[in-house]
Amino acid sequence: MATQYLDNIARPEPRMFGNTTPTVVRKISLSDLSDALRLGWDDFKAIPSHAIVLCVIYPVLGIVLFRLVLGYSVLPLLFPLAAGFALIGPFAGLGLYELSRRRERGDEAAAWHAIYVLRAPSFGAMLELGILLLVLFGIWIATADAIYIAIFGNAPAASIPDFARRVLTTPEGWSLIIIGCGVGCLFAVVALCVSVVSFPLMLDRHATAIDAVRTSLRVALKNPVPIAAWGLIVAALLVLGSLPFFVGLAVVLPVLGHATWHLYRRALEPDSNPVHERPRPPKEGHRYAADFPANLFPWSREREP
Repeated sequence: MATQYLDNIARPEPRMFGNTTPTVVRKISLSDLSDALRLGWDDFKAIPSHAIVLCVIYPVLGIVLFRLVLGYSVLPLLFPLAAGFALIGPFAGLGLYELSRRRERGDEAAAWHAIYVLRAPSFGAMLELGILLLVLFGIWIATADAIYIAIFGNAPAASIPDFARRVLTTPEGWSLIIIGCGVGCLFAVVALCVSVVSFPLMLDRHATAIDAVRTSLRVALKNPVPIAAWGLIVAALLVLGSLPFFVGLAVVLPVLGHATWHLYRRALEPDSNPVHERPRPPKEGHRYAADFPANLFPWSREREP
């Protein structure tokens, strides 16, 4: 009944940018997940983007360490913060989807081409859904903090060993693990269902945020086992990437971003009436000093007729 209801509300208004073809959801299998990961790894090897991810991760870690030095305990929130990558990851991977899309079409694809996602006609819709995921992330952090305070009170942990002892060797710590993981799982399921293919769909077919979320829900309802397995794979890889002080996320996050694009390709039928984008003009052979500083922003020249 739920699947039929979502199909009925999703079909009348596909509202694609320049496209009125309904989106057809495929039945996928676990082998499609492994293929998506394999292709995501191939994209990462062809377009190494770990440096960009490091530039995002380590300033955040620096802020956390700075707060630790000042004496403000953020230890209880380290795990929720790491787990929260799963909530905002689909939005953070926009540039990676663009790189996989360009490589798939045979276009030039370098790490700096990720910024072209800002020119997408549906970027406003992607931003709307991204803000929704950021709000969900904020609610999760506040909830995790409230759970910790409800169990341990406001007294901060004296040190990392003291915090580990509290969590791993006391009944209160076991309660924290069970309750926190259970509540976090609910947040992750919501984020996964509304965004598993939403952002690639908006980028590729210029769908609205509502249409993209509806399609993502239809994918999750039609493929509950593979999508649940995908969520577990994402969670496991994020944990592995976080263990050596988050260093592994520099590889895990790009691979998952590229793999999400290929999962989207397998979850939906190809568009029978694709949107034709304006061809990009050829690169200029010479650049002159008079063009400075425009030469620093090569994508800006491509907007000119």
